[in-house]
Formats: sequence, C-alpha cells, structure tokens
Amino acid sequence: MAPTHVLRCCQRGLAWIPVIFIALVVCWSYYAYVVELCLFVYLAVFHVSFIMFVWSYWKTIFTRPSTPSKEFCLPKSEKEQYEKEQRPETQQEILKRVATSLPLYTRTGAGAIRYCDRCQVIKPDRCHHCSACDVCVLKMDHHCPWVNNCVGFSNYKFFILFLTYSLGYCLFIAASVLQYFIKFWTSDLPESHAKFHVLFLFFVAAMFCISILSLFTYHLWLVGKNRSTIEAFRAAVFRNGPDKNGFSLGFSKNIAQVFGDQKLYWLLPVFTSQGDGFSFPTRLVTVDPEQPTECLQPGGLDKG
Repeated sequence: MAPTHVLRCCQRGLAWIPVIFIALVVCWSYYAYVVELCLFVYLAVFHVSFIMFVWSYWKTIFTRPSTPSKEFCLPKSEKEQYEKEQRPETQQEILKRVATSLPLYTRTGAGAIRYCDRCQVIKPDRCHHCSACDVCVLKMDHHCPWVNNCVGFSNYKFFILFLTYSLGYCLFIAASVLQYFIKFWTSDLPESHAKFHVLFLFFVAAMFCISILSLFTYHLWLVGKNRSTIEAFRAAVFRNGPDKNGFSLGFSKNIAQVFGDQKLYWLLPVFTSQGDGFSFPTRLVTVDPEQPTECLQPGGLDKG
C-alpha cells in the first residue's frame, strides 16, 4: 500500500512540471520585455494582455472539475443489489429503474445505461471518467497536461480564453519585437546582453503562436458545433443511435452554451456558461436521416 501511495504522490508532483515550465517561460518573457527591452510605448498594452493571459490560465488550472451530484449515485438498496448481481442484463435493469428519474438521453455504444464502476455513479450526459484525475468529469473535453487539470464544464470557457489571450500575448510580443529582431540580423542593434533577449523572445513567441493557433482554431470550431473533443472523435449515442450533432442548437445558441447570454462577460475569466452540467438541450435523433430534427430542452424526450 505504501509504495502505491508514494508512486501516486510522485506522479502528482511530476504532473506539475509542464505548468512550472510555462510559468517560468512567462516570468522570463515579462522580465525580458519589461526590464531588459523596456519598450515604454507598448507597456500598457503588454500589461493588459499579460494580466488577462495569467488570469485565464490561473482559472483554468485551479478551477476544480465538476463531478456528478448525489442524485446520480445508486440508492443503498439498489447499490447492494447491483454489486451482488453477476449478470449484466440484471444490472442494467437496476440501472434503468434508477435512471427513470434522471435527465439521461445518451447511452453506451451497446445502448446500455452509462455507469462508472470506479466512481459508482450513473454518468450524466457528456460526462466521462478521467483516469488522470480519477473522477467523473461533467461535460469532459480532455485532460490537459499544460494546466494539470481536466477541461470540462466548470472551466471550458476559461480554457478557451486562456488560448485566446495566450495567442494574443505571443502575437503582440512577436509583432512588437520584430523590428528589433530585424536589426539584430542586420547588425544595427547596439551591443548589449538585451539583444539575446530580443532573439529568444521572438523565436519563443513565434513558436508558441504556431502551436497555439491550431489548437485555438480547433476549439473554436468545437464551440460552434457544441461538441467536446471526445464527441468529435466519438459521436454521442442517443436512444435511436449515434448523432455527432445531437447537442448542436445552432451557431449562436452553441456559443451561448459556453459563454453565456451576457456578452459583456464573454471575454472575462468568470463563469457564465449555461446550465448545471448535468443535463443539456439536445436534438431529437430520428432513425430516418431524411426526417428533420428539432431542438428540445431537457425533459422533452419520452423517457419510456
């Protein structure tokens, strides 16, 4: 037991290495730009982008993932029956009885109720178990090593803003340092140790710009489709079959699902996402693809 506990502690400690690396790079970029280069003309804009970037990054890291509430746990009697029962068919009957009072519209690929044996909860729609965090995460998107946290319902908006402001931060640094970078290569830059900060600032900012841009555009596409990364690779399965657009309500409503109704707060790292993370507006999935689909609020589907 002791070696396992020590191993887990070591794994948790090592998981912070990517975050520490990013923090050190950001601290160095601040020192190089503000102290070494001291570009007074750009300092106001630089500090605004820096604060918003750090704020959104902090919120993404330290916002705990939302987990299923107690209503998704099996009652004591049903739980005892479930654990004693060996036949999967009977276990499913137990889960179906409990699930009749829950807002569940998705199933496993085999059409069964989604149940997590590790957390011992019936999984709400769009909820998945994270092996790294060892919890079921509401509307889980992915586990990100660069924030050492699960990205899901509670912090997905913060993650999008983190990508937005980190991209803006890198673009601003690269653009404002470009003229000095050119002078460096043309030998017009005065001899000082700051010239090396110019060189590395531009290269690091450009490198991060390229890597963040692809991730940023991909997640904007996901927001517009109202899909998670998991759902993009494996379509959610409803009662009538899989549907990759099952949660799509139209572009504007999809945006509001993540950023909320009040546009004033869209660019601030404060929680404004719609819903409670346990149930989501969904479309009626039809067997015949030629038939039109319609948007329904949770509870609009027949529970039979």
